[in-house]
This record gives sequence, C-alpha cells and structure tokens, in this order.
Amino acid sequence: MTRELTYVTRGRLEWRERADPQLQAPTDVLVRPFVAGRCDGDVLPLHHSVSRPMQAGVKLHLIDPVIADITGAVPFHGPFGIGHECIAQVTATGDEVRDLRVGDAVVVPWSVSCGDCRECRRGITAKCSTARALSPGKALAAFGFGPSCGAWGGVVTDSLRVPFADRMLVRLPDGLDPLRVAAAADNLSDAWRSVAPPLDGTPDASVLVIGGGSRSIGLYAAGLAVALGAARVDYVDDDPDRLAIAEGLGAAVLEVSRRRWTSVSPAIGTTYDVAVEASSTEQGLRDALRALGPGGVCTATGYYVGTGTRVPVMDMYATSATLHAGVSNVRPRLPELLDFVARTGFAAEQVTSTLLPWEDAPAGYAARTTKLVLHREPLDLSA
Repeated sequence: MTRELTYVTRGRLEWRERADPQLQAPTDVLVRPFVAGRCDGDVLPLHHSVSRPMQAGVKLHLIDPVIADITGAVPFHGPFGIGHECIAQVTATGDEVRDLRVGDAVVVPWSVSCGDCRECRRGITAKCSTARALSPGKALAAFGFGPSCGAWGGVVTDSLRVPFADRMLVRLPDGLDPLRVAAAADNLSDAWRSVAPPLDGTPDASVLVIGGGSRSIGLYAAGLAVALGAARVDYVDDDPDRLAIAEGLGAAVLEVSRRRWTSVSPAIGTTYDVAVEASSTEQGLRDALRALGPGGVCTATGYYVGTGTRVPVMDMYATSATLHAGVSNVRPRLPELLDFVARTGFAAEQVTSTLLPWEDAPAGYAARTTKLVLHREPLDLSA
C-alpha cells in the first residue's frame, strides 16, 4: 500500500493508504516524490469553509459554474489526495519510455498532458484534450484536485504514476538544488510566464506586482523580474513578512493597507510595462490593468470565481493593453525556467517561509504560512 496526504475537510489532513500505483501503459513511469511545495491555491479549502458556500453560490449564480467542472459538484469536497507541486525520482519505467532512467530527478508538472494533441502542440498543455477526456469534469486533468480532474492522486505520496512520461517530465539540471525549485511544477513556473515573455527584448521595462492572494506567485514574479533585468520592480502588499521577502529579492516594496474592495491605485502613482495581478481580487485586477502604460501586459494569476467580474475595457482600449488570464501551461516553460535558475543561481528558496520534514505533512500542510515546502531524502537507486 502507498501512503498519500489526504484532504478530509477544512483544517484536517491525514495520511491514508491506497493501492500501490502500477504501470498501466508502456509510456508510464512511477516516481517517488521527495520535495513538495504547497500551491497558493491549496490554501483556500485548508483555511476556509468553502464547499457548501461555493455550491450555494453556483446555484444562486454568484459563482461561475465552471468551478464545478474543476473541483466537482461540491467544490473541494474531501476526501481526496492533495498536492500538485513536486520533485520526484523515477522508480520504474514502461517499455516505451526512452528519455528517462530509474533514479532520475524530475519535475512533475501539475497538469497531465500527452504532448501530442492539438492543444499540446500549441503549447497549452494544461488543456490537453487527451488527458481531459479521461477526467470527469473535462475542464482540467491534474494531480491533487480531486476526482473531477481525474484519478491521478496527489503528489504528497510514496508513489505516483505519471503517464506520457517522456513528454511530461523534465529532468532536473545537474547540480540544481531541488529545494530551490520546489515550486517549479506550478507556482514558480506561473510566475515565470507572467514576467519572462513580456520582459524579453525590453530591458528597460517596469514591473508592478500586486501580491497577497497568490502569495508565492507574486513573490516569485517580483524576484524573477529583478533577476531578468527589469529597470524597475514594485511589489505591493499589506503583509510585512511578504514585503520583507520581496525586498530581499531586490524589489522596491510598497505597503498598502487594503481590503478586497479597496483600490491600491492612489498609492502607485505611475504606469508600468508589465503588471502581475496576484491579489486574487477583482479590485486588484482592475488596479493592475489601469496601471499599465501604452502596450502594457497584465497577467492575472489568481482565482476570480464571481460571475460578474468587471474589467476596465475602455482603459485597456486607451492604452492598447493586453490581459492574460488562465491556468499556467507549465510543461513548455520548464526547460527554460530550470536552465535560467541553474545558470543564474536565482534564489527562489527565499520565498519558502516554512520548510518541514515529509512526515510532518498533515499538520504542516495546514499551516498559515506563505510558502510551505516538504522534503525527505532521495533514495539511492544506483543499483
């Protein structure tokens, strides 16, 4: 039997046993996760009673019904294996796996993708049609979101089956500390897609990050923007600990006491080429878009579940602004991200606020902290 960290209900997680995963196709591998990061999105059901309120919100047309396609008819209803960010070791390979060997340390992307369908060839691997066809909800195929996203399980486990392994998994560069890229499977890659493409070829660009909701994504984005050479990086938040992390990563910080309905625009007072909306609030989204200068690009990294989310289209029209919204397509970005971190020494681990042994997962995963990372020793599989 295999142990798996299981979300039961708000604030309650426990180790539960399930049948050992088996190779089901010649392109499968089995892996043993040994570093796992808690995604920013996992915090919502851990710290808030959301299942019944969100279900009621869907029925009253206050919450977009697409949430049910992702998390089920009763959103975040346990029990289910939780967790979708990990670094793992390959422990077994199918007969048609060519690029991976037992013992390889790999990043396991949060979403399952075949690498060959129309969507995957276009680089939108989070919408892989092959994998989504295997998921009851049809919106996503992913680890750690529950049965609506497929029977893949969570990654905080002793053994995990990964399909389409040669197309999905990315080997860790030699010498790169796994703890440095603990969030590469999702949050770190999400931050990378928010700043790296729009900064490419624009060395004098200015960047605004509105943090607080997508807690670690905003911090990773601020740090990466600095490391990528942005001329100015401003990080806005109301949490002293996150502000200190952002400052340590080289960003200029602005503490703004705010609530969901309070605009931070009066405190900003300038325009930016790039904005990263990581507050997960409708007001933050409007503030980020209105902060853009001509031709600016905003990436929204949070959840906006309401049916009436308002976007300032006329402001965007006036500045020819672009808004990117949607889940991150990690797999195409992973090689360049990992190469950048290995080459530059970008200290992504500064965002990790709590580092705990693997065995402490049930209590630790529910901690109120910015970025939790679990770890254990890799196995010696050289024999």
